[in-house]
Amino acid sequence: MITVTEAAAAQVKKMMEEEEDQNVKLRVGVKGGGCSGLSYGLGFDSEVEDTDHIIEQSGLEVLIDNESADVLEGVVIDYKQNMMGGGFTIDNPNAIANCGCGSSFKTATKTGTPEDC
Repeated sequence: MITVTEAAAAQVKKMMEEEEDQNVKLRVGVKGGGCSGLSYGLGFDSEVEDTDHIIEQSGLEVLIDNESADVLEGVVIDYKQNMMGGGFTIDNPNAIANCGCGSSFKTATKTGTPEDC
């Protein structure tokens, strides 16, 4: 379904160590919004819903809600470090358009709810 690179997994694990709840999992999702209509969501969640897909990647449990699953098929989440700092990148083969700021996208089958930037 998705791939979390070793670099991204290492960074997520570091961030998880700072959480009070040691049972959190990485939640990846998509919601409406942004210039192009859909925006990614990455965060921690300790609640697993009946409709969640649970996958294990690089020693992490990753939760993906049922509505986001088809849009995230084939996604690669990476973490890149450079002289200006570091950040997560998301490469989505389903995206047919991205906004200029890089925070939103749309696919051929889902346009979401575009907003003015």
